[in-house]
Amino acid sequence: MQPGPSPAPDAPSPDPSRAADLAWSALTHRGRFRSNNEDTFLGLAFDAEHVRHLGKVGRASLAESDFVFAVSDGMGGAHSGEFASRFTVERVTRLLPRGFRRSAGGVSRGFSDIMADVFAAIHRDLTNMGLSYEECAGMGATLSLGWFTPEWMHFSHVGDSRIYQLPRGGKLGQLTHDHTYVGGLRRAGQLNEREARSHPRRNALQQVLGAGHQFVEPQLASVACQPGDRFLFCTDGLVDGLWDQRLEEALLSAAPVETLAAELVEEAVRSSGRDNVTAIVVAVLPPDAS
Repeated sequence: MQPGPSPAPDAPSPDPSRAADLAWSALTHRGRFRSNNEDTFLGLAFDAEHVRHLGKVGRASLAESDFVFAVSDGMGGAHSGEFASRFTVERVTRLLPRGFRRSAGGVSRGFSDIMADVFAAIHRDLTNMGLSYEECAGMGATLSLGWFTPEWMHFSHVGDSRIYQLPRGGKLGQLTHDHTYVGGLRRAGQLNEREARSHPRRNALQQVLGAGHQFVEPQLASVACQPGDRFLFCTDGLVDGLWDQRLEEALLSAAPVETLAAELVEEAVRSSGRDNVTAIVVAVLPPDAS
């Protein structure tokens, strides 16, 4: 399945009067062979005054606040990969709402500007720690982040974690670009999904936050969302165990969104489990849906 189109980075201002509800579920698992879990996920709700962490399962209205969901996969020796992904989502928790408040306070900053600043700051911090501490040398993290507002999902991404969208009545599409050698070949039409999964360089990252990379250019875009749409945020461990067709089948199923993330993660662990596995499923619902 080829990645979907990349819309303009800054979408029109949303209309709060048409705000939908969101329902979500999230789960992470260390897999069957790893001794620790280098994956981390994040769910936040925030407005101009408050920030709150979301539970693994929940439902809320976009009329009340914006919502952010993200997954991060860390890398590095010993436990530095685990630290890198946790540090990454903690920095998102602090920096993104701060950028939002500055924008709400009159500083002219678009969604893409705010997200680009957050990614640059995290990349700088991880790089500096890798240069300053021997135990952090080579430490880095992927980050795939979605910012939900009424009618829109703005997203930013670096690495090989993924964001998928299943539009109402449509087909599953991968919104993010895998920043890998094989991902580039697949986007160019030189490999299909089966060939990409078995390619010897499938894990060769070309962009990641930190890890000695001098520059990163995050993918920044926005997609319209409406009731009936579903989104999947996942690390590469999930797609190592499940084909895109299976992901689409799961998101199209009548299963409640509150159980979907656990079902996908547990199935991926049974099928492969060679890596840590993380998934967040987000469904856009009509207001006051029961």
